[in-house]
Amino acid sequence: MKICHVITRMIVGGAQENTLFTIKGHLENGHETVLVTGPTEGPEGRLLQHQKLPNLKVEVLENLQREIHWTSEFSTIKELERIFRRESFDVVHTHSSKAGILGRIAAKRCNIPVIVHTVHGQSFHQYQSNFKNRIFIMAERFAAKRCHRIFAVADAMIDQCVEAGIAPRTKYQTVYSGMDLEPYLNSPRDEELAKELNISDDTFVVGKIARLFELKGHKYLIKAAAAVIEEIPNIKFLLIGDGILRQELSDQIEAAGLKDYFIFTGLVDPSEIPRYVGLMDVLVHLSLREGLARTLVQAMAAKVPVVSYKIDGAPEVVIDGETGYLCAPESDLAVSAALVKLYKDPETRKEMGIIGQDFVRIKWDWHTMVTQLEAAYEELLENSQRQN
Repeated sequence: MKICHVITRMIVGGAQENTLFTIKGHLENGHETVLVTGPTEGPEGRLLQHQKLPNLKVEVLENLQREIHWTSEFSTIKELERIFRRESFDVVHTHSSKAGILGRIAAKRCNIPVIVHTVHGQSFHQYQSNFKNRIFIMAERFAAKRCHRIFAVADAMIDQCVEAGIAPRTKYQTVYSGMDLEPYLNSPRDEELAKELNISDDTFVVGKIARLFELKGHKYLIKAAAAVIEEIPNIKFLLIGDGILRQELSDQIEAAGLKDYFIFTGLVDPSEIPRYVGLMDVLVHLSLREGLARTLVQAMAAKVPVVSYKIDGAPEVVIDGETGYLCAPESDLAVSAALVKLYKDPETRKEMGIIGQDFVRIKWDWHTMVTQLEAAYEELLENSQRQN
């Protein structure tokens, strides 16, 4: 098959890693594959600099931007059409909201045999205005009519889309976001890194891996930290990631008198993340919206119990009370209570880690994801050929 993936930007992020692993699988399976993306700017880092695929052809469209600029959108559709007509793809697979809408419009206009899209996270949600939500829902409905199947990284994503009337449930298929779990399955404590971060053997390490952006929940972790330091005086909070809120969060931590309890790592190369996870006793995931957080799966693969807000796909990976704890969104008190409970019961932490690793090691492996996607492509391609 000749396959094209279209995504708005290739920053260091979950949707982008998902896309890159999918492409890696295509190339290994002998499929000619092209990646079309927009320019990658910002503090999140450029994924293609860290994880290069030597046989991958990449087309960068300068007008494919996350922000909405109506004149640029029409130019982008024309550029996509030019690429699609020139390459005659069997499959166009779009990712992210902007690229998903523009890519599906262009692919439909070019009569691409198989057009599919993956929902990694919703473009509509309760934390933005009703006006914006209406616009995004209308656009998603329009695009949904111009593709053959919509994949989602969690069942919860499908429920939300169906409830919003974007497409009937029969058009959706859950394909969990695959990743390379091998480095996490064997991630012993890295003493050199611990020394570098000033983490001693008796430190209780609570990690959070996320961009320092709105809705990622760092402010709730800071509130929870203030509530637990008396009961866990040897605690350290390890914040992995960078973003526009770095200084603001640092100021909040200092104002709360918690400076000695927090460590900012800045941007970390994805290949280095297992070393940091290996230092953690618990991982927290406090985002208010996320399809299905890869960090939850990665931590569980490393036998690290997790504490997560009960949002989107989190309940599909976190078994409450067995692999970690699910808390009500925005509740810092529930998070602090869960951390204290895990701190006081190392045997439960160990047991949760073992159960968690067994639960994720096959289901979220990237080879499993690629197999499911390519089977769907082939099924849809056969349907298209029969109709023609």
